[in-house]
Amino acid sequence: MAKIATLITDKFEDVEFTSPKEALEAAGHTIVTIDKEGNKSITGKNGEATVQIDKGVAEANPQDFDALFIPGGFSPDLLRDDDRVVAFAKHFMDEKKPVFAICHGPQLLITAKSLEGRDATGYKSIKVDLEYAGVNFHDEEVFVCQKQLVTSRTPDDLPAFNREIVNLLKEKEL
Repeated sequence: MAKIATLITDKFEDVEFTSPKEALEAAGHTIVTIDKEGNKSITGKNGEATVQIDKGVAEANPQDFDALFIPGGFSPDLLRDDDRVVAFAKHFMDEKKPVFAICHGPQLLITAKSLEGRDATGYKSIKVDLEYAGVNFHDEEVFVCQKQLVTSRTPDDLPAFNREIVNLLKEKEL
């Protein structure tokens, strides 16, 4: 089963973390939460979820993980000002490991300069940002690019997002 790094900090979209986490764990995968610093608790922007951070980014080696998950909300924007977090995310794109990003999650991948020429979706407010980053934008509930990058737009898309992230890991026999 896959060991999945989750880049997350305060003000994440609560259900965009909890729902995929439940789907991935139900399929037997392990989620490891990573923030700029470890050993703390963070809270979602709606106050519905509190998450214990497993590791600070300095303690986490991207080579130890099979996939990357980036929930949306304000979290991706707050994380992308840290070069260590950006480099961590970029590793997964460069190595063609599975990457799952929903809503504002692709913002972190924009900063990692790893989306040019890719097909993706995201929340409507980052559509222009994605296009400037060289993305072929698709206004669809879920888009799977090159059997590696899975993106979705909003919490309404979670059933399709969860289905595709679990299917991709199964297809890759992780």
